[in-house]
This record gives sequence, C-alpha cells and structure tokens, in this order.
Amino acid sequence: MDGVPEPHTGWTFLTNHARVLAAIADDHTSRIRDIAAHCRLTERAVQKIIADLERDGYLSHTREGRSNTYRIDPNRVLRHPAEAGLTVASLLSLLVQDESDRATPGAPRQPATR
Repeated sequence: MDGVPEPHTGWTFLTNHARVLAAIADDHTSRIRDIAAHCRLTERAVQKIIADLERDGYLSHTREGRSNTYRIDPNRVLRHPAEAGLTVASLLSLLVQDESDRATPGAPRQPATR
C-alpha cells in the first residue's frame, strides 16, 4: 500500500503521541503528511493523535490559508501519575532538536544539563 510507512517492530521508549508532539514542536507549521513520514505513522493516525492532543488542551491550531500553525501549551502537566508535576515543556526539552544539532545531521546530541 503506497504512502503507508513500514511498521516498526519491537518496543520503544516513546508513545506516538510524544513523537507527534515533538515533531510539531520542531516545526509548528509541519503538514500532517510530513509529521506522519517523520514519525513513521499513517496520516490518519497522526490526525487522530492531533485530535486527542487538541481535545485535552495540549495543542491548538490556527488555519492560515491551506495550512495549519500549531501551538503547544508548554505548561500543561503530563497525564500519567508517574510523571506527576512534569510539564510538556520538560518533556519537549529532551525530545526536540536544537537548531545547532539540526545544522549537523548525525552529530551526537548533547545531554541536557540542569
């Protein structure tokens, strides 16, 4: 089936919701098609995830012509009790590439410092 990414086998550390949120944080004007390709998901799966994130207040969008610009609420608290008190901003600080990292593909990322 054309356009459907090859599925990943095995377990991963992140949920698809976290991947989509990080992709949007990396580029607030990303198209669903590009997010899907980046996250190795179908476009329909990305649409559903975006709807979930918007419904629960983590994400909103404004329509600009034929495209969307997304806004993430960085102060929103993560949902799982094990992450009680952690915000979206703290999660994204670990997941989103800095501009300097993006300029040199393949370069190892620097660990976050506190």
